[in-house]
Amino acid sequence: MKSIIEVPTDAHWFKSSYSNDQGGNCVEGARLGGGVMAVRDSKEPEGPAFVFGAAAWSAFVESVKGGALDG
Repeated sequence: MKSIIEVPTDAHWFKSSYSNDQGGNCVEGARLGGGVMAVRDSKEPEGPAFVFGAAAWSAFVESVKGGALDG
């Protein structure tokens, strides 16, 4: 079952530290409370966002920090 979660219009979006001003790797995130994280393409701010629950987001961050996704 798919769920659609509306990201609040007043969400505070921030650009990834890996993004640059030349259009490369433009990822933005917004903390939605309770550990929930929204992620979107900054080049399409009106487009869709992926929303991750607290456990899924924490697991993703730990995998990145541990190098599991290097490739």
